[in-house]
Amino acid sequence: MGSQSQTLSAERESTGIDALIAPARAAARALATAPRARRDEALRAAAAALRAREEEILAANAADLAASTASAAFRDRLTLTPARIEAMARGLEDIADLPDPVGRVLAAWERPNGLKLRRVAVPIGVIGMIYESRPNVGADAAGLCIKSGNAVILRGGSESLHSARAIQAAIEAGLRVAGLPEACVQIAPDADRAHVGAMLAAVGGIDLIIPRGGKSLVERVLREARVPVLAHAEGLCHTYVDGAADPEMARRVLADAKMRRTGICGATETLLIDRAIAPALLPVLVADLRERGCGFVADDRARAILPELPPATAQDFATEWLDAKLSIAVVDGVEGALAHIARFSSNHTEAIITEDAAVAERFLNGTDSAVVMWNASTQFCDGGEFGFGAEIGIATGKLHARGPVGLEQLTTFRYDVRGAGQVRG
Repeated sequence: MGSQSQTLSAERESTGIDALIAPARAAARALATAPRARRDEALRAAAAALRAREEEILAANAADLAASTASAAFRDRLTLTPARIEAMARGLEDIADLPDPVGRVLAAWERPNGLKLRRVAVPIGVIGMIYESRPNVGADAAGLCIKSGNAVILRGGSESLHSARAIQAAIEAGLRVAGLPEACVQIAPDADRAHVGAMLAAVGGIDLIIPRGGKSLVERVLREARVPVLAHAEGLCHTYVDGAADPEMARRVLADAKMRRTGICGATETLLIDRAIAPALLPVLVADLRERGCGFVADDRARAILPELPPATAQDFATEWLDAKLSIAVVDGVEGALAHIARFSSNHTEAIITEDAAVAERFLNGTDSAVVMWNASTQFCDGGEFGFGAEIGIATGKLHARGPVGLEQLTTFRYDVRGAGQVRG
């Protein structure tokens, strides 16, 4: 065990991670006891700094985009605009307006011997955030961690390094205004991939790792981490259009669920449609999406209705496209939809479109996913849309947190036990 610890420490030192961890732990202690007013002041000042530094941030983002040769969907995730910078700033202000998650009394009771117990929400400590491509993720993570009393070490992707540094500078400005340590939010000094391995090995230094990026990144984190992880590997989301669906609602919701932003984890990747309405409605849904630039693959029953659709394989139904492409399957009612989802879902988000409340309840209770929706776009799986102000990621596991991870999910708890001299004797 000693030699393993020495190896892990050497890896951390070789990448400079220890230089970030020690200040982060000290900053976390300061932040955990800082009054809400100071944490909120830091968030509002950081929002003002983002707006004031808009031109600088856009110039940094332009440098990242100039170096990118990625797909259109990937470039969309990488791109910042004045509207997206404003959304980052508003997100920080929204987080500041939310109730304080720290110090909440989760439960309280008294024992027959007079001991009084309370379960109280407290920060986790130091969060390690590993993310790719979307530079706004750094601002969201910083805001949620500051509000919840956690220090955070950010490691963004090489493709967004200039943008991440410019955003980081605005966050640091906000911390200075509030008199909080700048080490509350730190960023890896460069794009060296060794930083990822060092963070994953930082037992005793980083308390929780949250990865947010492509499947290969998340799978690596889940495979190699020696630190607890909160993550989802894929967003293979389904929308099921039931036989009792309102056709116009189905058209409107599916178009948004697939095409609003195709490169996000909440985008619908598979359309399931009840065989009872597929002959009449499926051609209309496909025409709507094709007009917006979507491509398709489809099972045999869907191709019997629309023979021009390319055939889908089992691998297609297991693929998160993150692009303007949709898998289609015709199913036998809600039970057929649930069976398909059970086989292929990544347990992220599923949706049903129906006017039949009993069928909707069967669907809601019959899936094993973190988020299930009725008559709404899967793209609502987002911390901001859930009222969390923002999200630091999506979790599809079953321990500690599921779905969008916001302020409450970034706290743990302690037990306060108050006595009057009791002994067990």
